[in-house]
Amino acid sequence: MRRTVPITLLASLAASVLAPIPLSAAAPIPLSAAAPVPARNVVLVHGAWADGSSWSAVIPLLQAAGLHVTSVQNSLRTLAEADDDVRRALAAQDGPTVLVGHSWSGTVVSDVGTDPKVSALVYVAARAPAAGEDFLALQHRFPDTPARAGVVTQGAYTTLSEDAFVRFFANGLPARQAKTLYAEQAPTAAALFTERTSATAWQVKPSFYAVSTRDMTISPAFERFLAQRMHATTIAVKAGHLSMLSHPRAIADLILQAAGVRRPGPRAGTPQS
Repeated sequence: MRRTVPITLLASLAASVLAPIPLSAAAPIPLSAAAPVPARNVVLVHGAWADGSSWSAVIPLLQAAGLHVTSVQNSLRTLAEADDDVRRALAAQDGPTVLVGHSWSGTVVSDVGTDPKVSALVYVAARAPAAGEDFLALQHRFPDTPARAGVVTQGAYTTLSEDAFVRFFANGLPARQAKTLYAEQAPTAAALFTERTSATAWQVKPSFYAVSTRDMTISPAFERFLAQRMHATTIAVKAGHLSMLSHPRAIADLILQAAGVRRPGPRAGTPQS
């Protein structure tokens, strides 16, 4: 027997998905009742067209709070290689660990975050696929972004053009810094973006998400959707895609919250801009 869903219910569900997230980066909105286990370790995973130095502004803030930090130089060739890189980093930790991913590396966080040492997950303007999900098909349901038009393919690898990198990938950063990052970008396998995960860590671990409201690489509306479907504790930062470089304090504070650590000094009481 075929069942129909009332129009009012569909409208209610749509409104819950599209509802805006408040823009304060200083006051996370708890969407999940699960509290993370206190952790003293943090493993950071970088995304496409980047390397471990993309966390350079966040690392000293976490270290100042007493956390042991590892920034992984993960592969951008295959998901299996990147997963192995992160698993090795997790194996080297001595206890509960917060696993953090930016951009594409949210795929890795979702895939290996079920590791027993992982106490919480943090996604920074990141992908967050479910196991076996066609993530590109899901993403195409949301607005396109300007950075995609600047993808340059050479053989099996991709980079971003200088214009796309500076204007749309690193928007919000000083031009000199953006151009330096462009020169340092790591070529990323084209096939990497279509690979599918075998696990959905955000279904079983406390999750946190930082939405970049001025992102021109991943649609902010898509980021909100991902945060809401995982019931993540969520902040919205008035930043482009590289919020961990433009707003490191806001990102560090979210990671500290995931680790159950209070940062030294007074907390910022005003929204990020």
